[in-house]
Amino acid sequence: MRWEDERRSDNVEDRRGISAGGAVGGGAIIVAIVAALLGAPPSVIRALLGGAGSDTGAPTQPADPRDNERVDFVKAVLGSTEDVWSAVLPSSGARYVAPKLVLFSDAVDSACGSASAAMGPFYCPEDRRVYLDLSFFRELAQRFGAPGDFAQAYVVGHEVGHHVQNLLGISARVDAERQGASRTAANHTSVEVELQADCLAGVWAFHANQTHHILEPGDVDTAVRAASAIGDDTLQRETQGRVVPDSFTHGTSAQRVKWLRTGLARGRVADCDTFKAGP
Repeated sequence: MRWEDERRSDNVEDRRGISAGGAVGGGAIIVAIVAALLGAPPSVIRALLGGAGSDTGAPTQPADPRDNERVDFVKAVLGSTEDVWSAVLPSSGARYVAPKLVLFSDAVDSACGSASAAMGPFYCPEDRRVYLDLSFFRELAQRFGAPGDFAQAYVVGHEVGHHVQNLLGISARVDAERQGASRTAANHTSVEVELQADCLAGVWAFHANQTHHILEPGDVDTAVRAASAIGDDTLQRETQGRVVPDSFTHGTSAQRVKWLRTGLARGRVADCDTFKAGP
């Protein structure tokens, strides 16, 4: 992926080495992981990991200098998403207001509650921030077999996709629909939300490539491998030896690949209506 010439975003907050105000114990992490496997929505999982708070903790350890290039990379990718969505989103009826991206290590407090790095990157609509522990990039390569810059950029693009959903009012509508819904129905809605974010990541990449030619041969394949590796069916098969479709919250590997490719194909937000099209 050609990212070196991209504009760097000023919207990155570096909280690495700062302990979260609400410390997350090992038992809480285990409970949260089990809850995730049983299909609990992200908001419930973050609640299990701790209540809302602010990052008022003291520094625990200095940031790893080996991550400096990855920080620069994240700033470049975030800058690209800002440029693309500022140009593209108005045609969908909303003005783009860029989110903040918070880099953290181990655990972090957000307006959505405390979270552990074990839960992976996430977006909090309450404070309009994306949260990312850079160790996830290493896990993406080593555990999930999806190395490469564009695989990592897809992760950032997916979380920014949730921000786009928030700006379009989709997040609020979905939250209202979840109220009183059965767990199976709520999980199904969560899948539609996550698959749409995959598609929106593809929309970003389409336009970034159109304007700045960021994609190199093989880049799309690395993102597809990443999307496939983090499908609910694949993860459940690896962690619990069986697949429970009613507990899916993010979509199968095939669905995630399908919707990423849908966004990449033409770069149209209108093509990303997973709620009408179905997973």
